[in-house]
Amino acid sequence: MGNKELIQKLKDSHHNKVKFAVADIDGILRGKTISKDKFLEAAEGSMGFCDVVFGWDSNDKVYDNVQMTGWHTAYPDARVQLDLSSYRKVPWDGDLPFFLADFSGDELAGKAACPRSLLKRVQQMASDMGFAGVFSEEFEWFNFLGTPNNLVAQNYSELKPISPGMFGYSMLRPSQYQSFFNDLYNDLELFDVPLESIHTETGPGVYEAAIRYDEVLRSADKAVLFKNSVKEIAYRHGIVASFMAKWNEELPGCSGHIHQSIWDRHQKKNLFYSGDPKAPMSSLMESYLAGQLYCMSFLLPMYAPTVNSYKRLREGAWAPITASWGFDNRTVAVRVINGEARTTRLEMRLSGADANPYLAMAASLASGLYGIQQEMKLTIPATGGNEYAQHEREHLPANLMDATQKMKESDVARSLLGDDFVAHFTATREWEWREFMRAVTDWEIKRYFEII
Repeated sequence: MGNKELIQKLKDSHHNKVKFAVADIDGILRGKTISKDKFLEAAEGSMGFCDVVFGWDSNDKVYDNVQMTGWHTAYPDARVQLDLSSYRKVPWDGDLPFFLADFSGDELAGKAACPRSLLKRVQQMASDMGFAGVFSEEFEWFNFLGTPNNLVAQNYSELKPISPGMFGYSMLRPSQYQSFFNDLYNDLELFDVPLESIHTETGPGVYEAAIRYDEVLRSADKAVLFKNSVKEIAYRHGIVASFMAKWNEELPGCSGHIHQSIWDRHQKKNLFYSGDPKAPMSSLMESYLAGQLYCMSFLLPMYAPTVNSYKRLREGAWAPITASWGFDNRTVAVRVINGEARTTRLEMRLSGADANPYLAMAASLASGLYGIQQEMKLTIPATGGNEYAQHEREHLPANLMDATQKMKESDVARSLLGDDFVAHFTATREWEWREFMRAVTDWEIKRYFEII
């Protein structure tokens, strides 16, 4: 459907309002419900949207160390553009029209800080090289009984998962909240976020879902919408869904693995597929993988953006701790999956469920394209067994501050993503670390309050 036909369809519809949203630096959707008339005025142009969405953190506390926006700029409006191709109907809200938007046309703060705009620039880089990135993301997340108000009233303690015990791939547990489980699958499909699969993962109240693959920007859109939609659907069932990377030290963390392959511009041929069983990766796939491994430590905060992210990246925790790869190996950072021409791909296992999909996919694609441009060769050998046992291998940065400083000082990061984005993003991660360092944790109270 063309833009004119879509606009006319909405003009003629019975709906008197439209929803739209942008993704902030943490991948959180920030949006508005606007009147149909307002939508029609802005549909093929732009509208103002306060640039504070790039000037505050996930708790709406304003940064004191970013230059693009702040008290010094008086938080003006940036120009936001609706992406009419992202049109959806929200099935759990009366089929209300919904659109994604970004700041790609804004030449001031918005464009440089906007995660979706960044991915569009990397997508264009791939297109200029004659490629199309085909991506998908799979998520693990925990589900708890209650409401957000309950969580606050209980001080986020005594959380009750919707099911007990460690029971991955269970055919029994989903029947405990079958209507919720079914609504996830069915409503997401109606919302144009189709799933390939959904099942329980090991851990109390854990689900895992794989989103159907698509071109990289549409895939990232679906991943961002998936997280928000799961939370909305969960609320309707008296459930709170959490995509926190590691909510409990004794339980597995939550991943956001990214599957990816490079196709020709028209998406007719998977360029990762070699066709030779003795050499299962094409030379282009090898260079792409080499680029990802080389850039990984420089772009780590884009895969692991929070203080909590690094609690998941621990030995024996089903998450990587080194820049490593292997064939069908779940202990490494990048798992090579070889099969038919359609299914040959890489699985980036570094990113957690807490990562911003736009940024994680931008980092994945940009670093892979860098490897192709530089004609890089694989110098790191494949891991054939347990990567955690490779003690001679250099570990990735172990906390957010170390990772942020490495990215901040990286010429590679700046060349791939731009000076303005790197400066802004790393400043937000430095803020996140400083906020954490000010906090007095339960661990400190229990350890020091009486005894020390």
